Amino acid sequence: MLSLILLHFAGACCAPLLVRWLGTRAFLVLALIPATALGWAAWQWEGVAAGEAPVERWPWMPALGVELDLRCDALALLMVAVVGGVGALVLVYCAGYFSRPAFSLGQFAGVLTAFAGAMLGLVVADDLIVLYVMWELTTVFSFLLIGHVPERRPNRLAALQALIVTVAGGLAMLVGFVILGEAAGTYRISGILASPPPAHGGVAVALVLILAGALSKSAVWPFSFWLPGAMAAPTPVSAYLHAAAMVKAGVYLVARLAPAYAGAPPWQATVLALGGATMVAAGWRALREKDLKRLLAYGTVSQLGFLTVLTGTGTRDAALAGAAMLLAHALFKAPLFLVVGIIDHATGTRQADRLSGLARSMPAVCAVAVTAGASMVALPPMLGFAAKEAAFDALLHTGGAGTPGPPVPALVTAAVTAGSALTTAYTLRFLYGAFATKPGGDGLHAPTPMRARTGLLLTVPAALCALAGAALGPGVTVIAPLLERHARTVPAHGEGAPYRLALWHGAGPALLLSAVAWAAGVALFLAARSASGLGRRLAVPEGRRVFARTLWTLERTALEVTGSVQRGSLPVYLGTVLAVLIVAQSAAVITDPPWQHTGPLRWYDSFPQLGVAVVVCTVAALCVTARQRMTAVVLAGVTGYGTAVLYVLHGAPDLALTQFAVETVSLVVFVLILRRLPARFPDERRTSALRRVTRFVTGLAAGGFAAAMTYVAGTARVAEPAGPGLTTVTSAEGLKNVVSTTLVDLRSWDTLGESAVLGVAAVGVTSLVFLRRRTGSPVTAWPAAPETLPAPATAAPGPAAHAGRGPETRG
Repeated sequence: MLSLILLHFAGACCAPLLVRWLGTRAFLVLALIPATALGWAAWQWEGVAAGEAPVERWPWMPALGVELDLRCDALALLMVAVVGGVGALVLVYCAGYFSRPAFSLGQFAGVLTAFAGAMLGLVVADDLIVLYVMWELTTVFSFLLIGHVPERRPNRLAALQALIVTVAGGLAMLVGFVILGEAAGTYRISGILASPPPAHGGVAVALVLILAGALSKSAVWPFSFWLPGAMAAPTPVSAYLHAAAMVKAGVYLVARLAPAYAGAPPWQATVLALGGATMVAAGWRALREKDLKRLLAYGTVSQLGFLTVLTGTGTRDAALAGAAMLLAHALFKAPLFLVVGIIDHATGTRQADRLSGLARSMPAVCAVAVTAGASMVALPPMLGFAAKEAAFDALLHTGGAGTPGPPVPALVTAAVTAGSALTTAYTLRFLYGAFATKPGGDGLHAPTPMRARTGLLLTVPAALCALAGAALGPGVTVIAPLLERHARTVPAHGEGAPYRLALWHGAGPALLLSAVAWAAGVALFLAARSASGLGRRLAVPEGRRVFARTLWTLERTALEVTGSVQRGSLPVYLGTVLAVLIVAQSAAVITDPPWQHTGPLRWYDSFPQLGVAVVVCTVAALCVTARQRMTAVVLAGVTGYGTAVLYVLHGAPDLALTQFAVETVSLVVFVLILRRLPARFPDERRTSALRRVTRFVTGLAAGGFAAAMTYVAGTARVAEPAGPGLTTVTSAEGLKNVVSTTLVDLRSWDTLGESAVLGVAAVGVTSLVFLRRRTGSPVTAWPAAPETLPAPATAAPGPAAHAGRGPETRG
């Protein structure tokens, strides 16, 4: 398993070179990598169906209990087959879809291959932290694929939207993983499922957080708005990420944890309610779409809601139906997306009201679409029909997983039936809009046979997917052992005889619900005009508009707050810092009075310390009364040097040397800055009395409070000093300098950060020394913006002449 994952990432690294050498044929080479994963899945199929589960483990972070655990059970193997099979076909499709001069084709090929590897790692991960790492890798790769052409503003916005939603959900999920792992005492998924901690308290919160990540990834309401927007991506991306791979990650996670937690109240309320609502709402929204790709996107959201209900219900029959529907969905939705790409490639449009007569000019493509559509509608003998029958039967007999009473299964079954009717309606709308010969009128576009001619590299991958869905309907018994093996991981909860996957179970309630869904769907399609008008009247604000409005409000609020707080007034900034210091420390003092822990007061250790302290206090008072800026800087430096002398008298020469260096650098910086400032401070007599009093009170309070807290921190010792122990340890190791040993061995990163700060300070001092114009005069104002400066009449246009004229600036 690890070799397969590394093979994908290695192929991703080689993809740019392959594209440079082979052009678009490089996709055919890269397709061999996910095809290898499919072959491995086929090789393991029989053993895993019999109950075996290949396991691979390597230590990763032993101190944190995190290992690189990989495990392939029945559910994981099914996902490996989907990711590998559909991934290979999509890469073959890319070879015919893209032209050689396409934008960053090598980068696109590499990212798509790496995404397949990350998705493969996600489904075989047996550790929560490893799963999260792979989860976020799929998020990053999908962001790059959706925004593949950054010059297009819709691509950038769609990629950003998908990134924000899925990353926010992923972070919530990570918190849930940590809570669940700590409660279970292990982060190994198989161990948690074998002995799950009770779903109350912190574990219940963890389940809600995990579901937030899963539902955001699978575009379940209220996170469903990002998926239709992601249709700005190239068609192969839509077919793979948003029909077969990425959006299945959330459904996979729900199916993975459902055997242990489907009976938990937060789980049931979240999964059943949001899944059913998503199926109905997204299906209704699809009826109003004219863009074929967005129509399929809303259909995908609807089907993901359906899958969430099935995989999260928590019964064996529902788990079996969910696994079958997961495979069927990949096999009918991926070819439909590929068909839209073929239509767009041949006609230059995917708007249903601009297409007509494609069934005659593109009969093979039409046949593929009809075959896949029949499976999506769940017509016999397609795999979609067998999966939908299993789903209806499971929902009609729900109640074994602690479902609270009959009304919930009835509501869920009604929502699934209504969603199935909507699925029939928007499938017919898709097929009619794409291929039917419509009445004459403006805007209809029938491609010529020559233009509509498509290559085998475009048609064959879509046809293979659709034919697989058609073949696995009569041959569903071939895959049934693996799916039933997954269903047996769910506790029985007193259920009756398990459901057996088959194409035909005879007439019964499940077939009746299917017939009702078909009839209602046909009626909705025939009443498309009325349904469209009703949909517009009942429409709520689109999620992408709400998201854009939220981002705009957030940005506007940030600007207003920044404009209110960042006034450019140094007294206001210092006053704010000192006020926070006083308030925060006062709260701490009130909560836990420090004088309860202080020892006896000791003013000094020796008379020289007392003398130096008196001198420092006197110089500090003179600094406050100084009127010349240079005088104040020198006096402030004297106080710092006096503090260094106190360190020497206290027996800390290292600290004294550091203090001397800091004071020297600070004095140099102050002197360089004073060259740009007036020699004297502003006349305080021109300042209002209120402002002078405020400054005096704030400074006196902050200084006195800081002095008191410094004393308390030094005298309120509750443990024995660590110094003697450090001295003993360092002497035993043959080391002579305790301070340097501490800095190097115990605070190496902190010391590195301090060194970086000193380096930045040195660069700043150098900049102040050499801050001059080319003519040698001091800089007194910023230069005008490049676009406002007149261009020299004789100068040739250089790189600076084109600053700000790129597509990003225009956007």
